[in-house]
Amino acid sequence: MQTGLIIVGDEILSGKRQDKHLAKVIELLAARGLALSWARYVGDERPRITQALRDAFSGDDLVFCTGGIGATPDDHTRQSAAAALGVALQLHPEARTLILERMRDVAAEQGLPFEPDRADNLHRLNMGVFPAGATLIPNPYNKIPGFSVGHVHFVPGFPVMAWPMIEWVLDRRYAHLHGGARTVERSVIVFGAMEASLTPLMEDIETRFPGVKVFSLPSVDHPQWGRHIELGVKAATDPAEAFAALRTGLDQVGVRLGAEMVR
Repeated sequence: MQTGLIIVGDEILSGKRQDKHLAKVIELLAARGLALSWARYVGDERPRITQALRDAFSGDDLVFCTGGIGATPDDHTRQSAAAALGVALQLHPEARTLILERMRDVAAEQGLPFEPDRADNLHRLNMGVFPAGATLIPNPYNKIPGFSVGHVHFVPGFPVMAWPMIEWVLDRRYAHLHGGARTVERSVIVFGAMEASLTPLMEDIETRFPGVKVFSLPSVDHPQWGRHIELGVKAATDPAEAFAALRTGLDQVGVRLGAEMVR
């Protein structure tokens, strides 16, 4: 199972806010031996969100979707999820209870009476209106939940809420996958070579060592090494033999080598 991320919000695409989710989700996955396979940014346009979610629901990937699950006019994710699934929206009974608890807590903090039938409080219940069949993701910050449908999981855009909710999903629903994407990398810094000249060697290594991937990361202005290529191999187990073959091939090409790294 691969993992994908959908980040919803005009504020990200316009530059009003900098996305923090991509780097953090990569970090959360890596801590569990998992890896992010793809990411997709979508503005607050219901047709585009619906199409992105339709793609997510039709695949087998584990997908997190951040943002747009509130109850203001620019929040479209809940409605888009229902449209992508072809199901109705309905107030989730457990979500209703949690949202009412939150409103009661806020009223108590402010020293005000709890008025669940007040217009603004009734509107807040829309945050618990999810596609039929959805299950809840608990929100430790303010109790207002996210939701899941199959392997697609919806959390708020606020990092303080989204990140612990993503961790909860990973640890409660996908613990059996932890460690499944761990790899070992061995690489070396190569000076004075062009990628095109090294491509035959790279192809030969992948042919000779099934399960090993060769990677090439060129740089033209690295602060330490200047113009160079980081050339390496990675695999689920230590690719020491493939790396030795790579080093032998580089020696035969006659390039100058620098530091070696193991990750």
